[in-house]
Amino acid sequence: MDLLLASTSTPAPDAGGGFDLIGIILWPLKWAVEAVLVFWHWLFTAIGLPPADGITWVLSIVGLVIVVRSALIPLFVRQIKSQRKMMEIAPELRKVQEKYKGKRDQLSREAMSRETMALYKKHGTTPVSSCLPLLVQMPIFFALFSVLNDVTKHYNDGIGGVGLLNATLTAEFYNAKLFGVASLHETLIDAVNTGNTAAIAILATLVVLMIASQFFTQLQIISKNLSPEAKTGQAYQMQKIMLWVLPFAFVFSGVFFPLGVVIYWFVSNLWTMGQQFLVIREMPTPGSEAAKEREERLARKGKAIDSSGKVVPMEKYLAEQQRLYEEAEKARAAAPKRQQPVSKQRAKKQTQKQPKPGGADSSGTAAGPAS
Repeated sequence: MDLLLASTSTPAPDAGGGFDLIGIILWPLKWAVEAVLVFWHWLFTAIGLPPADGITWVLSIVGLVIVVRSALIPLFVRQIKSQRKMMEIAPELRKVQEKYKGKRDQLSREAMSRETMALYKKHGTTPVSSCLPLLVQMPIFFALFSVLNDVTKHYNDGIGGVGLLNATLTAEFYNAKLFGVASLHETLIDAVNTGNTAAIAILATLVVLMIASQFFTQLQIISKNLSPEAKTGQAYQMQKIMLWVLPFAFVFSGVFFPLGVVIYWFVSNLWTMGQQFLVIREMPTPGSEAAKEREERLARKGKAIDSSGKVVPMEKYLAEQQRLYEEAEKARAAAPKRQQPVSKQRAKKQTQKQPKPGGADSSGTAAGPAS
């Protein structure tokens, strides 16, 4: 009954009585985050884990990652396809950019924009499509940060969250400690200020692991899953820069995020790393190093990839290649032969060498029978 009553609560105004727009926007997401956390907490306590123990709430956060990332799998597949199409059209985009290189007038910029959008429409992709999973995850991430960040305030006020995280569960979460030393609502700054050496070590280690997992995931993409053509584009150069810039942003973020948020981010990175490994191994970008490695693995098993992208037995693949070769030869033979262009001087010489009508030679003398 307490959970049901908590689920009907509405967003409260801020302390100053003003209009809290961010709180209203995040309220449904915070409610959903609390519902998932409470469900996993109930499940783990039902199998015997202590309700106020740190490991129970950590596992609940891991469960939240599983739910969120599983729901994002369709978007992730769409992201992979969009990224692949963006890489495929990179040479065409580069041609458009070179066409208008150095032109700063308004008409040229508009024409370049139209041609670029036409390319995106033709291939069914946009740069935003490759960012969809991240864009969807960020509000959820902020909602989780808000839930964990409010735990201390709600505990001190003796109240619960916006949904199923009631006052009792809030108190259990507040008092829960990972390995008995680090509170899930504690940040690295808090640990330093209180001199909690064990919590500092745990948080610093998790921040380093979080950065390393993010770095390795991005390195996988740019080192093994890009074609040679894609590595010459501007997008590749941006990815290389972001590979080294993002860790600094994560260091800054990790210092101010509660332990529970750092755990969520690290586990989410592990999910991304595993998911990316499977995609690169089984659905690599054509022409990339990963694609060549996949072809070699299939060849050792007597298989290959046909023209439609399906894995087929080697015999079927060779038969298809032979058929495609024969069709290409027939088409080339049936095509009208193109006459090679010649210069005017050469055409005049060829005309002079040709015998004149009536058997006359080039000097105008009729050719008679030999005596």
